[in-house]
Amino acid sequence: MIEKQLLTFPSNFIWGSATSSYQIEGAATTDGRAWSIWDAHAHTPGRTHNNEHADVGCDHYHRYREDVALMADMGVKAYRFSISWSRIQPDGRGEINAKGIAFYNNLIDELIANGITPWATLYHWDLPLALQTEKDGWLNPEIADFFARYASICFEHFGDRVTHWITLNEPWVVAILGYGEGVFAPGRTSKNEPYLVAHQLLRAHAKAVQCYRQKFQKTQGGTIGITNNCDWREPLTTSRADKDAAERSLEFFLGWFADPIYLGDYPQTMKDRVGDRLPRFSKEDKALLKDSSDFFGLNHYTTLYASDVDPNGEVQNEVYGNGGIFEDQYVQLTADPKWKMTSMNWGIVPWGCRKLLEWIRNRYGNPPIYITENGCALDDRIEDGEIRDPLRQEFLEGYLTACHEAIANGVDLRAYFVWSFMDNFEWALGYSKRFGMHYVDYETLERTPKNSAIWYREVTQNNGFRAADDKEHL
Repeated sequence: MIEKQLLTFPSNFIWGSATSSYQIEGAATTDGRAWSIWDAHAHTPGRTHNNEHADVGCDHYHRYREDVALMADMGVKAYRFSISWSRIQPDGRGEINAKGIAFYNNLIDELIANGITPWATLYHWDLPLALQTEKDGWLNPEIADFFARYASICFEHFGDRVTHWITLNEPWVVAILGYGEGVFAPGRTSKNEPYLVAHQLLRAHAKAVQCYRQKFQKTQGGTIGITNNCDWREPLTTSRADKDAAERSLEFFLGWFADPIYLGDYPQTMKDRVGDRLPRFSKEDKALLKDSSDFFGLNHYTTLYASDVDPNGEVQNEVYGNGGIFEDQYVQLTADPKWKMTSMNWGIVPWGCRKLLEWIRNRYGNPPIYITENGCALDDRIEDGEIRDPLRQEFLEGYLTACHEAIANGVDLRAYFVWSFMDNFEWALGYSKRFGMHYVDYETLERTPKNSAIWYREVTQNNGFRAADDKEHL
């Protein structure tokens, strides 16, 4: 029998769960909400699995009280949700929609009444469609000011109760999947546009933070930052070329968005390899960006091996991850066939999480880190009224053990948000993937806690768990 050790987290550690507006809210045109780019994308034939969309989603808009009660029952102390820009400002830059304000006020109040701290993300990929069709979306430098104005509306109406703000969720995804590969809204494909879009996303983040710090932070007493996503890159071999390739891949992934905030500019390797196609920050932009995050928000799911590629050679087995700008990196990514896989075909590699946390500590001066998403998609089914998902519990135990190890190694990790609170619309994959801690029947919209949710409740209550000391270390 494997001996289990008790892993206890710091006394002030934050346990949460997370969702996003387009994935769960539904009510796509209810009470003044206008379409976002994701509404248009999902309603374009061939863009999503089975042409599915989120017009109803999980109908969280009408069922939020039920959902908050389930969160309270799961024992989470914090809930990270995103605000639908087009529910607040239907065209992205004009009149405020009072009914949209009312919905989020009600949600925030319900959370607080149940002892759950609200964490609000201002942008989780659902740009108001009017900004795309009339203003060219994230390619237009004006959008930074539009976003700052929208952010100020949210600070003004919700900041008396929301004291944890995230400006952007995963700008890498917006740039690469939305403008590089075109599989996400707005569905554009380009080798150059991802760099232009990323530049405006960073400028928008900086201007929103400037607005908060100048007008709201002193009186409201909150914190504000950005959440970036990154998978760990492990060198395939011990060769210098593969070690450099792994580092280069991390810089093109996470450094792209974190370096300007923590170090003042894009990574040198990107400047060298992308050249004039990489935009340059003005002095004003650099000043606004530097130190513009009160914390390091991180979404992490998996790990891949990285190896160097000869620019003149052939590439074999390139997998998801380089995202349309492969020719600027020349890094080949591969998975270990021995790894267990989620239904997203992502490897379950807990040690990669620890290594990534330590890489962030070393590169960026040990900032306070919040893991704002971590979780796995599985082929969950209800059997005899129960959803048995032992692999999800194993996943969570493994990654939380890695988090515990990172903390012991000096990483300033302060929060963990499991993705996601419930099954939902998984973007281009529609309803085919289930990441949730609660099972959603998309016919009846009934929510049922999975066994992992029951386990996670014990974790939140005990501020830790007993983990088998048989995890693979590297």
